[in-house]
Amino acid sequence: MDLQSLLQLKIWGNSNADYLIALAIFVGALIILKIFRTVVLKKLEKAAEKTKTDMDDVVVRIVRDINPPFYLFVSFYAGFKFLTASVAVGRIIDGLLVLALVFQAARALQSLINFWAEKTVKNKPEEEQIKAKAAIKNIASGLKILLWGFAFLIILSNWGFDVTSLIAGLGIGGIAVAFALQNILGDIFSSFSIFFDKPFQVGDFIIVGSDMGTVEKIGLKSTRLRTLQGQEMIISNRELTEARVNNYKKMEKRRIVFGFGVLYETPTEKLKKIPGIVTNIISEEKLADLDRIHFKEFGDFSLNFEIVYYVSTPDYNDYMNTQQSINFAIKDAFEKEGIEFAYPTQTVFVKK
Repeated sequence: MDLQSLLQLKIWGNSNADYLIALAIFVGALIILKIFRTVVLKKLEKAAEKTKTDMDDVVVRIVRDINPPFYLFVSFYAGFKFLTASVAVGRIIDGLLVLALVFQAARALQSLINFWAEKTVKNKPEEEQIKAKAAIKNIASGLKILLWGFAFLIILSNWGFDVTSLIAGLGIGGIAVAFALQNILGDIFSSFSIFFDKPFQVGDFIIVGSDMGTVEKIGLKSTRLRTLQGQEMIISNRELTEARVNNYKKMEKRRIVFGFGVLYETPTEKLKKIPGIVTNIISEEKLADLDRIHFKEFGDFSLNFEIVYYVSTPDYNDYMNTQQSINFAIKDAFEKEGIEFAYPTQTVFVKK
């Protein structure tokens, strides 16, 4: 048998010449992909190192993470398409190609999700990174589950399965589960809302209704507060997002209103000194900034003054220390001036 006859000899519907051409296509495609992986990819890596953006680094990482078996199968598929095969075999090979492509696409999107998660946590301040890492991890995990579920449906659809009924069943089942777990799911989504909106953070002192305390932990379902009495209070995240929350850590300065009364027997000359005395006292306090002081009213048993000032700190202890210092100074100054504070008294006039 000569060479020409050997080449024309058919096996499984294809001549030996067809098999040689398919083999050449397979080897050629494999060489091209190998060159791309070793030469072009290295040049792309060097180019990515010179840029300031991280996105090109992610793209290079995605391409680099493509497994060699994928290149091998793509090369095999390129050579196989030149051959004549039965419908069943062709569908199997096409189905395997879809499986490989969807798998690689899902892995690429998963890398993008990981990049987003890492970038989001990295951009947070150091004190927020620990709690942000847990929240972002949960979000990323949910996205990955949806991603692989969608990829699975695409593969089934391309393999000829009817996914409509499956999606409908999943939808009905999802609704049933959602109704059964609506409180838990509500708290979980509320935790995401707290994370992104940041109405408060760990370490903030907040008031929710009649409850107050320092935030110690923000979890998926609940937030833990340490009250002023020392006990731990657990509040559901959904309740926190639905209620009005006063965050005293966000307060840049505190407005203070206080007053005192002096005796009616105090001479007018000394009454006129009081605003100046109090002004000098408050001006000496580092954290205090006087707004106003007025002789407010004639009370039932005293002449009443009202003072308004600001403390340039949200810390309650600093405010109380400042107020205490002001109170001591006012009492000391009044004692020197002979001004007496009033207290509840009643004068009875007896007519004879």
